[in-house]
Amino acid sequence: MKFGGGQHSLRMAGLAFTALTLGGALMFAGSGLEAAAPAKDQTVAADSYRDVSSLPAGTEAKGSAIWSGTCAACHDTGMARAPARIILQQMTPEAIYKVLTSGVMAPMTPSLDDREKRVVSEYIAGRPFGSTKAAAMLKCEGKAEIFDRSAPTSYPYWGVDKGNTHFIPDDKAGISPENVGDLELKWAIAIPNATRVRSQPAFAGGAVIIGGQDNTVRAFDEKTGCLRWSFESDAEVRTGIVVQSWNKDDAKANPLAFFGDVTGNAYAIEAFTGKQVWKISADDHASTTLTGTPAFYQGVVYIPVSSLEEGAASTAGYPCCTFRGSILAVDAATGNTRWRTYLVSEPQEGAPGVTEKALLGPSGVPVWSAPTIDAKRGRIYVATGDNYTGPGTDLSDALVALDIDAGAIAWHYQALGDDVWNGACEESDRTNCPVEDGPDFDFGTPPVLAETKDGKEMILLGQKSGIAYGVDPDSGKLEWKNQVGRGGVVGGIHFGMAAAGGVIFVPVSDVPDGNDYDLQPRPGLYALDIATGQYVWKAPASDVCDGKALCYPGYSAAITATPGLVFAGANDGHVRAYATADGTVLWDLDTTVDYQALNGVTGHGGSMSGGSAPMPHDGMLFITSGYGFAGKMPGNVFLAYGPKEK
Repeated sequence: MKFGGGQHSLRMAGLAFTALTLGGALMFAGSGLEAAAPAKDQTVAADSYRDVSSLPAGTEAKGSAIWSGTCAACHDTGMARAPARIILQQMTPEAIYKVLTSGVMAPMTPSLDDREKRVVSEYIAGRPFGSTKAAAMLKCEGKAEIFDRSAPTSYPYWGVDKGNTHFIPDDKAGISPENVGDLELKWAIAIPNATRVRSQPAFAGGAVIIGGQDNTVRAFDEKTGCLRWSFESDAEVRTGIVVQSWNKDDAKANPLAFFGDVTGNAYAIEAFTGKQVWKISADDHASTTLTGTPAFYQGVVYIPVSSLEEGAASTAGYPCCTFRGSILAVDAATGNTRWRTYLVSEPQEGAPGVTEKALLGPSGVPVWSAPTIDAKRGRIYVATGDNYTGPGTDLSDALVALDIDAGAIAWHYQALGDDVWNGACEESDRTNCPVEDGPDFDFGTPPVLAETKDGKEMILLGQKSGIAYGVDPDSGKLEWKNQVGRGGVVGGIHFGMAAAGGVIFVPVSDVPDGNDYDLQPRPGLYALDIATGQYVWKAPASDVCDGKALCYPGYSAAITATPGLVFAGANDGHVRAYATADGTVLWDLDTTVDYQALNGVTGHGGSMSGGSAPMPHDGMLFITSGYGFAGKMPGNVFLAYGPKEK
């Protein structure tokens, strides 16, 4: 079973799920850590791309009737600019209801009364409206609400630097092996009506800026957690936030923050005020989504474009498939297009495949991670996903180097050919399943441009197959590869690696997914020599779940390195700090507990996944906890840890 916008798959057969509720968040009780393949006659108990619905039968029936009678004609047919149902299913019921009552869909639904709009909102989202009793965020006052112009953006790229190394030097991290054990909770925020927190924060002017599943981007005072401003987007913000840096002596500086939402909109807002400057649709395709964080460089924003069409393809009658992954370069000040490079040719009728009707193809090749900037060579690097329909193309499951000024493709390295897959391959009606049928081993980790200990540059890749690669940036030639993890449709190496001191740190998830593999799972954290790919050390993950539902060892989320530490958030809800020298765990925090949040409610931590890593900054550590998606533990907290009071 597939979940996410080309982002991760999960064949969940054999894992029996029961819906529960905890603190307003949807949870699922599973069968625990069972690595054996499921029996052939067992049924899958969850819908593609979303977890099991917790709605009563009456709401399901009424919502289905409203959808069929009012919405399906546009949203189930691939109509341009009408988000596919699979996109809408990623939204909260509150967000859908707002669109129907006061947003762009209000003029389209005059036949629906308020009750019907609420029912169909819950039906589409697959969960009820959340609590309305949450207190407002604590507003900043006095000095706490003022941005410090003498403190420009600390980490202007998703991966901290242009090479996406996710390496933070000591003078900015402020946390060392000697003092990491002194960290304690300073403040917590519970994101309202959320089951996951996966937007990596940005740090600028004494504020920490983060997006939420509740369609809101917020700027908090870094030290106290009070709210400086909030911005309401059209849908969930799952990308990280990127903020332009500025000259600290420029009294007129007005830096912008860039991000995208799950319905495919890209935004620029003022970092000091939250005021919108521009909003664009990254692609007209109905299944477009943005998961990878944009990159800003020299006045241009580079946007990786992905989709959820893999999931839409599982619907009987869906015209499969037409999405084309791309990189979109836009002017940072206006949002106007500079160039766009598609990574697959225009789909045509009659693509090969074992089907009851002709497929459209080739299609797919999404980019669902942040681009990497190579200023010296004038290039931008992206890692791509699979084809949705065949024939398989050269740029799928590949590292692609593009000219940064014009978008022309300089070279590519394809790690795996003929990886063609979509959600129909997991359904009883396999009409839209291509003959290749997977294995669905996309790249979810951004390329990392880093140096060996001898100063030679290398591009490092991590794939859902569990394989790590070293590629020469001048030629695109493979230098080495290492089967670090067993791999699987949910990783493998999933959302991000980190590099420091000639070493690449590789997190491995390897959760059970119902498939048979020749290798045993190897969840944990591994250090490889960048020059050779050989192991520097291995730190296999211990299983501390003790039967807890949806809890697994291993690391799916992105990670962060400093000169002495690697911070990694785990599937089991723990954040651990490893010594870079030998992989010893120096600090271990279990976030799967209740937190009394500043906004007056009790939040709860969960699994960690997606492109958000634990981020140290000026002696504090910022953590996003909760990933109620793809069979992982839900949660809704944003946590700030700092040094203990003396």
